[in-house]
Order: sequence, then C-alpha cells, then structure tokens
Amino acid sequence: MEALMEAVVIKDLCCTYDGFVAIDRVNMIVNKGEFVAIMGPNGGGKTTLLRAIAGMIKPQRGYVKVKGEIGYMPQKEHVNFEIPIKVREVVEMGIMSKKKKFSLFSKLSREEKELVNNALKAVDMLKFVERNFTELSGGQQQRVLLARAIATKPDILLLDEPFNGVDLPTQEKIIKLLDNLASEGVSVITVVHNVSPLIHHVSRIALLNRELIAYGKPEEVLTPENTAKTYGIPIPTTVCKEGYIHPLFGDIHG
Repeated sequence: MEALMEAVVIKDLCCTYDGFVAIDRVNMIVNKGEFVAIMGPNGGGKTTLLRAIAGMIKPQRGYVKVKGEIGYMPQKEHVNFEIPIKVREVVEMGIMSKKKKFSLFSKLSREEKELVNNALKAVDMLKFVERNFTELSGGQQQRVLLARAIATKPDILLLDEPFNGVDLPTQEKIIKLLDNLASEGVSVITVVHNVSPLIHHVSRIALLNRELIAYGKPEEVLTPENTAKTYGIPIPTTVCKEGYIHPLFGDIHG
C-alpha cells in the first residue's frame, strides 16, 4: 500500500487577535489528496485556521508546516473589488501574485494565459471572461474566485465557504471538480456550513469551536457528543441508502 504523504501539519496551533484567542491547541495532519471539511459555529475560528494554513496569520504558539503551493479562495464578502475589473483580470491576479508580477506593465505568458482560460473553463465561466466581475451574480462571483484559486495549479487548495450563493446544479459541479482535484493529488481543505452535500466525497471532517473538538472520518466525528461540544446541542444524523452519515442541521448554522 502506498505510504501517505503529509501535505499540512498543524501542531499545537494558537492564533490571537488583539489579545483575543481565536483558535487554540489545534493539531491536525492533512495528507496529499485528502478532501477535508472544516465545520463549526460562527466565530469558532474556521476562517482563522484557513488563514493560518495559508501563512496569512502568524501563530501566537505552535506552527503550521505546508508542503507545496497553496491556492486560497476567501469568502466573497472579504474580497474588495471596488474598481471595475474583468473576470479575466480577477483570475490573472492570482497568477501574478504567485509570480510577484505587480507592475501595471506586467504581462502573462502564453502558458499563463492558458492557465487562466483552463481555470475559468473548469468552473464553467469562460464565456464570461470579458464581463465585469461586479456585474455577475453572487454564485458566478464564487466560481470566478474558485478559478483564481485553482489557476496556479496548487498542491493545497483552501476554500472558505465556496458554496455561498451558489445554486444546487453549480454546487454539484464544484463538488465534482474538487473531488477530481483530490483524486489527482491536490489536498482540498474547505470550510462549510453544511457538510451533507460533501459527505460522499470528504476523507475527513474537523469540528472546530476555537479548539479542535474532533478530527477524523465522518462516521467517527459526527457523534452526538462531538456535535454537542461544537454547537451547544447534539445534531441528529441519518444514514443514506449508500451508507453515509448525514447531519441534519435544520436552522442551525455551522
């Protein structure tokens, strides 16, 4: 059997904001090609954990080690595109930031332009390539931000609520894309409110409420005890005909 290769190693991680402890004592390992979902209540530190993995936050204690290039898709609400910018340019920004090409006169190579087109094609947004980003619907903007994250062909893909504002058919397409990327060896780590649409695809689930409550296979993690520690009340579950466990969140937001 092929040995597992560690892509992300998190050890005793503690991150703070102005003295407030956002996450503490987080220990996780994500292997190459794993598809990991992070769940937890609002304010539980999910975005902080992603930003720490991406190297955007300096830990107060502990460390994060990553092996490979990272692609990061933030929540759309955290992206500020006040000036008119085309869809193509949004995706190009991801490549230029990796290449550190910030000059107004910087141009992408033919190969890099092909990466942009391929990324937009993968999320079914190539036909909008010359459209202004701000003219798109919320779901379309989400897909463009995903294209920006995958355009550099990262080894580790970090996604913060990628399904916000996305309709069900598009959600299914994105899940299939992420599943394919994981099968090709990309480590996919995504924050989600509701993990049910991903249950048939994820390798492991992390329950986070400032501290890591549980981390492992869905059937091991989604227990009444663990969900009660995470959300304050136990979350009921059901098992589908394929044998996968699904949490029933109702009106509870993760």
